[in-house]
Amino acid sequence: MTGKASALVAVFVAGLGLSANPAQAQRTNCSNLQTQMQMNDCSYDNWETADAELNRLWRILKPAADARGQGAALLRQQRAWLAERDRRCEAERDQFAGGSIAPQVYWTCMEARTLERNREFRTMLGQ
Repeated sequence: MTGKASALVAVFVAGLGLSANPAQAQRTNCSNLQTQMQMNDCSYDNWETADAELNRLWRILKPAADARGQGAALLRQQRAWLAERDRRCEAERDQFAGGSIAPQVYWTCMEARTLERNREFRTMLGQ
């Protein structure tokens, strides 16, 4: 390939990277949803927030359980809960396989289950 052709290919490939997902460059306004893609993005963002709280609570709960000699049991329980949450949400999503709403169904389920677990963790912590 000539130098000029290589440069054109490099510019084209770089341009693809910039325009591949404009949503990454700008966050979705979740108070004014107009497209399914926006709904999917916001449902993911909502799950991500719930998951961050789950991880924050875990970092408090696990050492407390370890101190009582219950850390290993809590870890087993959490791993089982994660597997069940994922299985349930995948099953809900699969009802809409191939549809544009499938990601929203999945992330909304993940958020709901995670919020439930957050409440359980807060109860365990006496909050």
